[in-house]
Amino acid sequence: MRFDAITLFPELFAPHLTQGVTRRAFESGQVAVHLWQLRDFADDNYRRVDDRPYGGGPGMVMLAEPLERALAAVRAARADSAPVVHFTPTGRRIDQQVVTEFASGAGAIFLCGRYEGIDQRFLDRHVDVELSLGDFVLSGGELPALALLDGVARLQDGVLGDAQSHQQDSFSDGLLDCPHYSRPEVLAGEGEPQPVPPVLLSGHHADIARWRRERSLELTARRRPDLIAAARAAGKLTKADEKFLAGLAL
Repeated sequence: MRFDAITLFPELFAPHLTQGVTRRAFESGQVAVHLWQLRDFADDNYRRVDDRPYGGGPGMVMLAEPLERALAAVRAARADSAPVVHFTPTGRRIDQQVVTEFASGAGAIFLCGRYEGIDQRFLDRHVDVELSLGDFVLSGGELPALALLDGVARLQDGVLGDAQSHQQDSFSDGLLDCPHYSRPEVLAGEGEPQPVPPVLLSGHHADIARWRRERSLELTARRRPDLIAAARAAGKLTKADEKFLAGLAL
């Protein structure tokens, strides 16, 4: 799959595409990322891509015409009808379902805005999807684009060391992930020694699976009860799950 990013700061992408386990997806070409410097499509000596907003007000607005030239170049290079994604606080919140949808597609064109925003006429004419990291404002669309790329990359075959890793992540089944433990069996230091939960040392796979499920249910119920409600509505909770939840003192 191929992703193209129209951005004023292409240098922000490189460190994130060459580090960590997800670099395998980018190095192998499973996820190809092409970066387009918007200023290359300005038509004046100052490489200007923004101007004051009509009607007054603070900040600057990204101009439609350089963006249209950039998008035309991307379209010519791709020779397909990939969706244009605009990252904005007013968009749909990125969640695991969104990541999974993009991970199973052919890619997209990312529009990484800056300043006060982008000329609405360009958005109306060209944008297919608007996405947001959450209910807060960032300086630009590069961080949301990188977050989505990371989420997509780790879902590709062979990227994670264990093929089941992403299947056990938070949100993969609609719930938050359970706690995880490693060596030593007892952690010394400040306060009381902290042992690993005995069930994880038992070797009893069914008991371990149930413990992890119950911890996932408990954590989700305490921190994100909306996810419990959604899982219940989707029929993803078993009778054992419901019995456990009923016994929680929240």
